[in-house]
Amino acid sequence: MGVSGSGKSTVGPLLAQRLMVPFLEADDVHPAANRAKMAAGHPLDDEDRRPWLRSLADWIREATDAGRGGVVACSALKHEYRDLFRRAGAGVWFLCLALDRATADRRVTGRVDHFMPARLVDSQYAALEPLRPDEPGLTVDATAAPQAIVEAAVRALHRSR
Repeated sequence: MGVSGSGKSTVGPLLAQRLMVPFLEADDVHPAANRAKMAAGHPLDDEDRRPWLRSLADWIREATDAGRGGVVACSALKHEYRDLFRRAGAGVWFLCLALDRATADRRVTGRVDHFMPARLVDSQYAALEPLRPDEPGLTVDATAAPQAIVEAAVRALHRSR
């Protein structure tokens, strides 16, 4: 989890591979209307996000029910969104990729062929609610090397089980 540009799409597949579980890129599940809204420079609101979040929760529920687990790369900016995911599957654990605004802006500006424009990064920081003590997970510096982040996540995840 984290703001746009924090490295979710880079770290997520590496973590899934390391854990030998399926990976889901949440951006790929966004309805076309959400993608178009963001591409036009308008941030999503909770109403826009609701069906998208429900579809992600369904994926988590299916993965949990099947006993296979999985990794989802999703912004999961608000506590209420993460609660939805926690209700969907036992053992949901969050890896929060913390990143400063300037680095997020630089990373998002440098992307090609992505629907999320850099001018929306501020709206993500406005919505971001850091992990709370009651939420299982780990917050890491998203400027660290992706493989180092994966190793830290795996160690913390195993300690939490």
